[in-house]
Amino acid sequence: MISKNQLKDRTRAQQSTNAIERMYIAMRHLFSRGYYKPMGASGETLRTSLMSLSPEIYGNLSGDQVDLQGLIYVMERLPEGIEECAYINLTADEGYRSSNFPVIIPKKRRRNCYRIDANQMNIEITRGRSEIYDILTHLTFLFIESHIIKDRVWLQKDQQSLYEWQLLEDIVIHNRQLSEKENEVLIVHLSSILGQSYTAVKNAFSKFQTEEGLSRFPQMIYWLGKLAIDEVTEESKKRTIKFSPLLRDSIGHHVYGEIWAKQIKKVLFENDLIERPIHIISANMHSVMNTLYAPSALPKQAKRNDPFALYHLLSDDDNEDLRKAVKEFAAKNGLYYIKDTSGTNINVQVIDTHKLPTTSIQSEATISEKPVLIVMDYAFGEQAYETMDELLKPYKHGEELISMPVASISIMGKAGILEGNKGDIMLPTAHIFEGTADNYPFKNQLRRRDFADTDLNVSKGTMVSVLGTSLQNKDILEFFQTSTWRVIGLEMEGAHYQKAIQAASKIRGNIPRSVQVRYAYYASDNPLKTGSTLASGGLGTKGVKPTYTITEKILNQIFS
Repeated sequence: MISKNQLKDRTRAQQSTNAIERMYIAMRHLFSRGYYKPMGASGETLRTSLMSLSPEIYGNLSGDQVDLQGLIYVMERLPEGIEECAYINLTADEGYRSSNFPVIIPKKRRRNCYRIDANQMNIEITRGRSEIYDILTHLTFLFIESHIIKDRVWLQKDQQSLYEWQLLEDIVIHNRQLSEKENEVLIVHLSSILGQSYTAVKNAFSKFQTEEGLSRFPQMIYWLGKLAIDEVTEESKKRTIKFSPLLRDSIGHHVYGEIWAKQIKKVLFENDLIERPIHIISANMHSVMNTLYAPSALPKQAKRNDPFALYHLLSDDDNEDLRKAVKEFAAKNGLYYIKDTSGTNINVQVIDTHKLPTTSIQSEATISEKPVLIVMDYAFGEQAYETMDELLKPYKHGEELISMPVASISIMGKAGILEGNKGDIMLPTAHIFEGTADNYPFKNQLRRRDFADTDLNVSKGTMVSVLGTSLQNKDILEFFQTSTWRVIGLEMEGAHYQKAIQAASKIRGNIPRSVQVRYAYYASDNPLKTGSTLASGGLGTKGVKPTYTITEKILNQIFS
């Protein structure tokens, strides 16, 4: 018998699920249409669905205060200056990198953006639909917040603005340089404009410091509010988002993934590595390299009791010289670095373990038996399917097709945890894809007992691959956690990777059916805990131990 509370929780989860489905149907429709006005009738479904969903990252969208944590999170993932642009174009890789437009790369997203003029920003999409969904969700939030600013400062009946807004406008338009005391006065006025405390605004102020020691936060707030006011006072000035014809034609056709994969296979072929046992690792660009090379490259720094002390040193922003020394040593001892030129923004390291300085690793094996590691940087959402699918296909050299002798595929990275804390480890036994009936069970070669010699908390169970981290909703996540799905965490790529792996091994026959898979994630956030969501900030040095512990366990299994 279902209790009233259970029924209520299920109803809330269903409403949230429906809101996500409406958002994605709307986004696909608008993409096919080619353009829309986010704050007009065409963008209404996105706005109402996002407000109904009320993701944890964005705070209270229906309130009359600007959510600063959500604003910071979004602006770190969008190009600088986008708040000033009424026209935003999403394009494919259409040659802008060879133009004179300077490339703008957001602080926390690897995507190329170009400021065309005072009113237009172009964002290059090379990572598939997930990237489009990510951007449109962030922009929808941003424009909703801009209208909250407008509602707080614009007195429509009198067609005039608040005193604080007039002062902000004077400072921004005339680019006034302020003293420390004048900045404090400005923060007080911004607090009134945003409906937030002095402390919260001061923190946001410091988050957007430029290299010159100034903050672009006031300009950001002014232009968000200014364009929102323009939208209601002048019909012709409504903000518009467009999708280029080339982007609409290229999505779903693996254009960038195919180029990327061919480049990797060419390096393997030219260095006589393509017929050796290949182990693919989706990870960052430092942990595998540092684990294999840093102790030999930096013997003085490695002579410490704490095995993680060296990795903490290498993670310190001030130790660029140490990181450079490791990279140079690795390049001389079997590491081939492939900087991406395809547009996927996924760099790759190929490591010939026969050339490793550590003689104890498979010392009895012949050269042909020694593993070759392909370490690929993180994919983004659906891009994981595109890149893995292309990488597992045979390499075509002339008329010859050379199969990829893949022995194992290991996926590691950050994920949200539902019952635990930042820094904990999650070992999935299956991936379920949010919003679909797709589920992918598998035998994970990594077990709880592999981590028994550590003091890290380890969870094991099902993980959900979400359509976007920015759509995390407490009702849906609690349902996944407490229902028979028994979900332990969430991420964006697992189901897409496993879909490609299963197709390549069990349907297409591109790789052996015996290929081993390993999945391990460390918790970057807990979306069910207030103050522990992605908007609350990263792990910092707390991520060093779980990152290198997982890396070590993966390498131990590969070399054994």
